[in-house]
Amino acid sequence: MTRASSETRLDDIAKHIIELLQEDGRQSYAAIAKAVGLSEAAVRQRVQRLLDADVMQIVAVTDPLQVGFSRQAMIGIRVSGDLLAVGDALTAMPEVDYVVTTAGSFDILAEVVCEDDDHLLDLLNQQIRILPGVTSTETFVYLKLNKQHYNWGTR
Repeated sequence: MTRASSETRLDDIAKHIIELLQEDGRQSYAAIAKAVGLSEAAVRQRVQRLLDADVMQIVAVTDPLQVGFSRQAMIGIRVSGDLLAVGDALTAMPEVDYVVTTAGSFDILAEVVCEDDDHLLDLLNQQIRILPGVTSTETFVYLKLNKQHYNWGTR
């Protein structure tokens, strides 16, 4: 999800709807309506507006190991030149599920999900390290996924 240039203002009801969907994205509009005190139609409209504004997504989150991807890694990337172009190129790669431009010792962090070590090596050598502007990479292979939750609410 990309961050919009102007932040969307959320009222308390919108925040509550988001939090309910973070708890269970399969909740019916009727159940959400009862919890927030609106009609089902009003909740449906509010959810659609939140989706259209890219405030949230409703997706299935999988365990990579359970669906055939045994190698996950975070790759720290140093870039000389256009950070946005490298970020866009990484974003287009199907193995890359998370890209952030950072301040610090790396210019970009990219999380990747691969089938195995050979797939990771091919991704590094044949796709990432050859991008114009990439000067170095450092790969942090995941040994164990300790926590992957998306229910942090709206605070």
